[in-house]
Amino acid sequence: MVQVRVLGVALDAAGQHIVLLKPLLVEPGEGRVLPVWIGGQEATSILIAVEGQQAPRPLSHDLITTLFAAVGARVERVDVTRIEEGTFYAELTLATPTGPQVLDSRPSDAIALALRADAPIWVADDVIDEAGIPAEMVDIGDDEAEKVDEFKRFLDDVDPEDFQG
Repeated sequence: MVQVRVLGVALDAAGQHIVLLKPLLVEPGEGRVLPVWIGGQEATSILIAVEGQQAPRPLSHDLITTLFAAVGARVERVDVTRIEEGTFYAELTLATPTGPQVLDSRPSDAIALALRADAPIWVADDVIDEAGIPAEMVDIGDDEAEKVDEFKRFLDDVDPEDFQG
């Protein structure tokens, strides 16, 4: 497992949202970045959390975070565990008064909750190896407009089905 951070949220050529996960402690332009296709509502929720903003009314992930706190639970970590036929799977580990609980979760929901709880996000090495893309395609520096164009071309030609095992 490798610990990652949310690099950002993007749109692919078909207008589908992607959350980009990048390993911590990896220099810009090095390693691999994991694109995970997510729904529009989850993308909004993740963006709000990344930007440290709050919606005018609680979103579902805000409500779940409040509910966890009300029952004495907290998100301890998120693990993106595997990819099967283009579908990513994740687990949400909670610390509860009765002990740790591991819940099956969609990665998008788990990531949105982890961001709100400031909990670490981990990805299985084989998931990054199988579905990751070269970091230089998404790491943006001052003089890297050409790399941005290359990544846009990649998004124009990629579908979630391309990552089926």
